[in-house]
Amino acid sequence: MPLTRKAYRAAILHSIADPAVVGIEASYEYFEDGLLVTENGQISAIGPACELLASLPSDIQVTHYQDALITPGFIDTHIHLPQTGMVGAYGEQLLDWLNTYTFPCESQFADKAHAEEVAGIFIKELLRNGTTTALVFGSVHPQSVDSFFEAARTLDLRMIAGKVMMDRNAPDYLTDTAESSYVDSKALIERWHGKGRLHYAVTPRFAPTSTPEQLTLAGQLLSEYPDLYMQTHISENLQEIEWVKELFPERKGYLDVYDHYKLLGERSVFAHGVHLCDDECARLAETGSAIAFCPTSNFFLGSGLFNLPMAEKHNLNVGLGTDIGGGTSFSLLQTLNEAYKVMQLQGARLSPFKSLYLATLGGARALRLEDKIGTLQPGTDADFLVLDYNATPLLSYRLKQAKSIAETLFVLMTLGDDRTVLQTYAAGNLVHQR
Repeated sequence: MPLTRKAYRAAILHSIADPAVVGIEASYEYFEDGLLVTENGQISAIGPACELLASLPSDIQVTHYQDALITPGFIDTHIHLPQTGMVGAYGEQLLDWLNTYTFPCESQFADKAHAEEVAGIFIKELLRNGTTTALVFGSVHPQSVDSFFEAARTLDLRMIAGKVMMDRNAPDYLTDTAESSYVDSKALIERWHGKGRLHYAVTPRFAPTSTPEQLTLAGQLLSEYPDLYMQTHISENLQEIEWVKELFPERKGYLDVYDHYKLLGERSVFAHGVHLCDDECARLAETGSAIAFCPTSNFFLGSGLFNLPMAEKHNLNVGLGTDIGGGTSFSLLQTLNEAYKVMQLQGARLSPFKSLYLATLGGARALRLEDKIGTLQPGTDADFLVLDYNATPLLSYRLKQAKSIAETLFVLMTLGDDRTVLQTYAAGNLVHQR
């Protein structure tokens, strides 16, 4: 195979550690005039342009961006493919919202043609917004996952997804059985897990919609395939928490339900966690599990404010989730805008470098993929973005006043959206051009 070596010159910024652990200054690398070199889908070098240019062969193509910032691709640790068609549905909190909008919308995925159409729209939206990896809920129908993985594989994207397991407390037209969910999931695992850059996630929707038998089989799948992911929801809404107590009176609490069925672990990601207590955070951290912080969704559905400082105190891995369609934007820049406000309302600060960490390396660590994505370190996948400082007139004017990379980054996260993403690269290939 011929070498495909390319170089990209611009301002370059990436997280190399969690600011909450090492302090802000040691948490990132920034090159005001930087060079990123890629080779065969991976990053082979990063550094100041003045040092690296001299070492490049004369025939290498160098793409030079003015007024732009290169960052790692964004990582969305919680999003629903089948809810693309109902984003921005009015006026309900979680449980009523599921019954009124979500379940009817998800029922359409029984039709493979519909699933394929939405998968195409969904992936296009992810890439337009600079998201190169996502942890994705399908619907209860296996074809929702087939359609998504088929579209993702065509573009050689690193994606994780799973078929929803849901055998009670949902409409008859949308439930599976404990046994069928196990059989269907197993077939999807055999077909897709580890193919190219694709991974499978065992996906019980949340404790109230799975019987103990189904949760037992979800745990069994994880024991049969040790490198699988597990994704579900936890402690999003106070009504939901009370419902879990009624359905599982023998368990100590919501997390204990999942713990009992052996669903905690190093590749387990629990969405929301708005109402977790200290003990639950400690248990999640102890098992290597992660939380997906979904601020736009938590605001939109009136669920509450995620306590990031408490998670940090326990060294709990936290990624960022848009939670489409409870969330209202595919943009992780917009999601970070909301995350900042969540912290403000709790009297806490969210630095722009912690924000960058959550959207990139933090998400990669939550998914145990930090050796492959989330930074621009040599040897990792060439999944990166070019952010345009002149994407809108206001952004352009405001950034001219910025005195530091911290200020520039914060302005990108408060005023930026899909328009800010000039180009998205995955495995070294251009997969979105604005």
